[in-house]
Amino acid sequence: MKGAFGEVYDFVFKGLLTEEALDRAGRKNRSSLLLSDEEIANTLSISSLPDDLVNEARQMAMVYTAVAAFENAVRELISGVLLESKGESWWEESVSQKIRERAEKRRDDELKVKWHTQRGSASINYTTMSDLINIMRNNWDDFEAHIQSIDWAANVFDAVERSRNVIMHSGTLENGDIERLGIFIRDWVKQVGT
Repeated sequence: MKGAFGEVYDFVFKGLLTEEALDRAGRKNRSSLLLSDEEIANTLSISSLPDDLVNEARQMAMVYTAVAAFENAVRELISGVLLESKGESWWEESVSQKIRERAEKRRDDELKVKWHTQRGSASINYTTMSDLINIMRNNWDDFEAHIQSIDWAANVFDAVERSRNVIMHSGTLENGDIERLGIFIRDWVKQVGT
């Protein structure tokens, strides 16, 4: 158990180091907008909820951290590879109309709710895991140097999404699920990088 969490922690830590490097390179600093864990807990009245449920949720929050970092790293990989290969118009040239329309509908729906934060400004932020694998599949020549096979990548995405869905619907993963997820994430990072 500790091994799986340690590996997830290592993955998340590497992601945080990458974030810090991007901030030092001139990226807009998002950390100044973030509240501390204690401030968030107080704001959400965590102390008034049952301790056992809070503890389970905190464990799943660590798993979610790895899943969210993985998913966004994939988005950055896709954006970076296709920007380099196709140029500024990569979204229009390399992404199917169906995926673009779905993503843009999600973005437009979120923009209508002005009082709530949106996912981001880039259309790729509104894609699903299955959209991401399809973008890579449809541009395989650009991704072949990074990924051993598209079927392998689809298998990784399926496993990550399965765990993501359990967590996002307030479920709790068993230790074996966490270990498996850690293996998939570790294999992805070894193959593709962060």
